[in-house]
Amino acid sequence: MSSVIEADFKTRADNALADRILKVAVERTAGTAEAKRAVAVDAFPDFEAARDRAAAIKDHVVAHLGAYLEEFEANAIAAGAKVHWASTADEACRIVIDICNGAGAKSVARSKSMLGEEIGLPHALAEAGIGRVETDLAEHIIQLADERPSHIIWPAMHKTREQVSALFKAKHRSPHEEETIAAMAESARRELRSQMLGADVGISGANFLIADTGAVCTVTNEGNAELSLVPPRVHIVTAGIEKIVPSMPHAIHMLRMLARSATGAALTQYTTFYTGPKRPGDRDGPEEMHIVLVDNGRTKMREEGLAEMLRCIRCGACMNHCVVFRQIGGHAYGGTYPGPMGAVLTPVFDGLEKSRELASACTLNGKCQEVCPVRIPLPTLLKGWREKSWREGLEPTSMRWGLGLWAWVAQRPALYRLGTGMAVRAMRMLGRKGWIGTLPLAGGWTRYRDMPKPAARTFMDQYKKERSR
Repeated sequence: MSSVIEADFKTRADNALADRILKVAVERTAGTAEAKRAVAVDAFPDFEAARDRAAAIKDHVVAHLGAYLEEFEANAIAAGAKVHWASTADEACRIVIDICNGAGAKSVARSKSMLGEEIGLPHALAEAGIGRVETDLAEHIIQLADERPSHIIWPAMHKTREQVSALFKAKHRSPHEEETIAAMAESARRELRSQMLGADVGISGANFLIADTGAVCTVTNEGNAELSLVPPRVHIVTAGIEKIVPSMPHAIHMLRMLARSATGAALTQYTTFYTGPKRPGDRDGPEEMHIVLVDNGRTKMREEGLAEMLRCIRCGACMNHCVVFRQIGGHAYGGTYPGPMGAVLTPVFDGLEKSRELASACTLNGKCQEVCPVRIPLPTLLKGWREKSWREGLEPTSMRWGLGLWAWVAQRPALYRLGTGMAVRAMRMLGRKGWIGTLPLAGGWTRYRDMPKPAARTFMDQYKKERSR
């Protein structure tokens, strides 16, 4: 199932860059997240060593994935859960719909899950005629607006408070009267609470799967997962197979990295472990628990040089610090996952031909790798997609001819120095007060930002002058 929306990346990026409100909305959240993470990391002793351990844990699991999945399955079944396996997104959706139909479900309460978005579960539920209520506040906003998430932690990052207020007043049965965040949250609570408690089935993702106990761990900021997963008769978990960790101590270490990297908190407000359905004597809990383990390209990633991407714990730090994401937001990326991680993952799910421009949009400044809690070499993986795109002839003819011409000139030093010298002089003539507002053949750059005026002499000229002293 394709997750890429219509229009090419350039069109989506142009539209995003022209949206001034979007820039305000994204910067409000991403800027705050960046600042909070910096404080949290500074207060964390030996954070770099903790990153090394986190990466080692994930690498070990990926290297022994089959064994840990079998261990998890056995322990989950022993705890009373039913485990299902899905190779593709469509298969995963069919399994979930079959469980819902078997339970006679008319409505489901869904806790935020990027895996659910990845496999197209909201669309599958709608096609099956099963009502869906998104219990996460931001996902509720997205559902009302009939949009897709723009961030993996804050799905409604692209919306300002003012836009959310207008949306609630138009869609809620009992909207807020005061223009405060507390009043808007209370409006959502009134709208959602009865639907949560009245759902036949609760559906969640999983932040971690604990192999030695068969437990499922969810992490939320609002407690909506607990309200939407404990009261219903049936709880369905959809999780990528890479979510496995060996034991509870490993899960705790990963949680410490996740919370600080995602929101700058020491620990997320609600961290819950589910181990099987309700047992005799339990006061609450679902009567059935189903766990759907989803591959959807993950095995292929491990086999084709993208195993390091399977370390990802979905914290969102890479996009919070990405200079490109901060300018265009998440929707411009076109896939389920935005930002640097999305630029790596989208070609896996949707094919390189449809999404090759994502890797080329990266500046390769390395900030994403610098803040990743599990040290994913995102720039290296993105360069890998660029190289594959070139080898498979997916780059446009203009790009191939342009690079060929540059290479021809670069192999002739005298001609190269002559050309760069002339270019520098021409660019200086176009500059005003240290900047160039418009530049022939570089409209894609100067349409939204100015280019720095170059120095009076090229680097090689300055280098020769220094050498001659």
